Amino acid sequence: MNLTEKDVREILRLLDESGYDELKLQTDSLNLTLRQSADNNWMREGAAASSAPGDESDTDPATEPAPEQDVSSGGVRDIYPPLPGTFYRAPSPGAEPFVEVGAAVKEDTIVGLVETMKLMNSVMAGCCGEVIEICQENGALIEAHDVLLRIRESQDSA
Repeated sequence: MNLTEKDVREILRLLDESGYDELKLQTDSLNLTLRQSADNNWMREGAAASSAPGDESDTDPATEPAPEQDVSSGGVRDIYPPLPGTFYRAPSPGAEPFVEVGAAVKEDTIVGLVETMKLMNSVMAGCCGEVIEICQENGALIEAHDVLLRIRESQDSA
């Protein structure tokens, strides 16, 4: 199932008009949960897509996963965006950033948001450790291969 940009815009329009504040979509190849935040932005809670064997030729470069996490340089993990878009370090304008350099994080700690086609996607730390570098400015236009921040991994839970 390949959704076009037009399809996604139509789905979001219908959701906005529906009055619902949550959508859960599950198929054989997709598991997606969207929730509308207090400021009426749609946030993706999590998504997983899989393709059937032999579907590699149908892969859309815009939906390919981010590069593998780099843990080879002394336990430092590069955190990549889930999609290209606009990176936000805070949940809303004027709010405190999700994390700063030196912050302890757990796997499920939200470290930023990426807005893609009016859909807010949470960026999770994905590991336990300490934020050692923030590589993108608030409001930066980013691609899937851009490093958002770096975390020094630890064995302890933060």
